[in-house]
Amino acid sequence: MVFEGRQVQTGTGKGDFQMRANLKTFLLAILLCPVLVLASGGAVPLDRAPDVQGDQAALQNGARLFVNYCLNCHGMSFVRYKRLTDLGLTEQQVQDNLMFTADKIGEPMRIAMQRDEAKVWFGAAPPDLTVIARSRASEFGSGADWLYTYLRGFYRDSERPTGWNNVIFENVGMPHVLYELQGEQIAKVSEADDGHGGKVKTISLEQGKPGKMSKEEYDKATADLVSYLVWMGEPMAETRKTIGTVVLAFLGLLFVLSYLLKKNYWKDIH
Repeated sequence: MVFEGRQVQTGTGKGDFQMRANLKTFLLAILLCPVLVLASGGAVPLDRAPDVQGDQAALQNGARLFVNYCLNCHGMSFVRYKRLTDLGLTEQQVQDNLMFTADKIGEPMRIAMQRDEAKVWFGAAPPDLTVIARSRASEFGSGADWLYTYLRGFYRDSERPTGWNNVIFENVGMPHVLYELQGEQIAKVSEADDGHGGKVKTISLEQGKPGKMSKEEYDKATADLVSYLVWMGEPMAETRKTIGTVVLAFLGLLFVLSYLLKKNYWKDIH
């Protein structure tokens, strides 16, 4: 019996070669991406934000600061005013002290400013702050750390349209809304050799014109405001953690009971 064979060319064509080259480029980009990120970020270390999530008085103070200083430009459109009652406040207290842009406690925490107008005034529309603490988390620190450092990092800059700049957000469009509390900070800029032929700019802040609060008082107020923003990003976080702990404890107990049952079931066989 004779089989008729067929010759097959196994060489790679131009298309295969191009595809392999593109694949190599893609893999190289993935490998270098973390290096580029580390090289471009982390120049300014983040201060660790105090954790006051379990302190209702601190969260209430943070809510007061947010409504009085932030809610003019930044909304929390995914949260309703009624959620503030979870901080130990009554509906009447929320309506009397924390509701200035809404009529009903069931309304979302929105602002009246239009996005188009905000772009003209600030260069960009102020972001919604519902999940700002979660979105700012990175390998350099938590979102709370970033916000805590940011709110304490404003300094006077006559070259900026608003007259303000920020240590970790250079050329920021937002003015220092907590200026009357913190006062003015003055930046001292220094440059040093980075060891690779370039320069590293370091900014240190010094207190200029004092505000209504001392440094310690302002740090405490900022920590309260940041904790409120963290809490609003996930109001049920503490409940979730408690439920998770109970579930893990139950699973651990169930494992022990299952193991003892297994030993008792197989003892006569072994």
